[in-house]
Amino acid sequence: MPEAHGKVFPFDGPERIDSSLLDTFPYEYPDREIELVVETDEFTCVCPFSGLPDFARIRVVYVPDKLCLELRSYKYYLLTYRNVGIYHEHVINHILEDLVARVKPKRMKVIGDYEIRGGIHTVGSVEYVKND
Repeated sequence: MPEAHGKVFPFDGPERIDSSLLDTFPYEYPDREIELVVETDEFTCVCPFSGLPDFARIRVVYVPDKLCLELRSYKYYLLTYRNVGIYHEHVINHILEDLVARVKPKRMKVIGDYEIRGGIHTVGSVEYVKND
């Protein structure tokens, strides 16, 4: 655990993120394209230097192919980040990779909008587009 100018609170590594919690259900209208937006302002993880909490709004925008994301399972999955020390940039990439692996969408974008810390506001987004 790295030292960061004083006290460091204990935290877990990214291996504690549990993508096996993610569940799906069949999309019954595969010939009709729908864009879904899933958003929460309750996301938390911790700074990988100090262990202090980071808070963010996470938005997922996706077009399902054959599967939709089951929302209760997504909430449980996000809770596994709660005590994980991880950079903002890595959070959104990790979420995208896990969701694409489970949902197999046509398109998906993950946006992380972090609360201001030390006067700095961070917003990042990553995107996936299925190659046919």
